[in-house]
Amino acid sequence: MGLCGACVHARTVESARGSVFWLCRVSERDPRFPKYPRLPVVRCEGYAPR
Repeated sequence: MGLCGACVHARTVESARGSVFWLCRVSERDPRFPKYPRLPVVRCEGYAPR
């Protein structure tokens, strides 16, 4: 999880099969950011602490 766990722009999404993914909401307005980043994220320009 890395930075995503403490970022205001991230939220978890659970699939119908029970898998949990981190969704980056910065990706909604900036195409440089992946919608579902590969974890762990250790460096991110969009990171903002909660």
